[in-house]
Amino acid sequence: MPNRSTLRPFPGTDTAHRTRQVFVSDLILNCLIGVHRHEQDGKQRVRVNLDLTVEDQADGVDDKLANVVSYEDIVLDLRALAEAGHISLVETLAERIAELCLIDPRVQQARVRVEKLDVFADAGSVGVEIERKNPKT
Repeated sequence: MPNRSTLRPFPGTDTAHRTRQVFVSDLILNCLIGVHRHEQDGKQRVRVNLDLTVEDQADGVDDKLANVVSYEDIVLDLRALAEAGHISLVETLAERIAELCLIDPRVQQARVRVEKLDVFADAGSVGVEIERKNPKT
């Protein structure tokens, strides 16, 4: 059996058009978010789902973290953003998350879904989903 760490793309594979999806599913953050007075005094649970289209490296991943978009770094950045202070709108939070992700030029596109979980007793969540493309690609 071949050593998987030495596998390379098939000869002739067009690496210029290869992508991978990096995702974060159902991350729960506690945020100061909302336009109403009662939302400015206490944190609310917010669920974040993130799907990134990432350009594959032409020379492969080589089993090295430096050669991929790290979902760990993304989660740490999202946690820091949630702690950075009050945000009025979920739309604003979604835009800031997309901007964070698109800083990395390998990220071609970001789909961000932000849901407030405790707004209505008779609804599982309310929120917004956006999709943004990297202007650098």
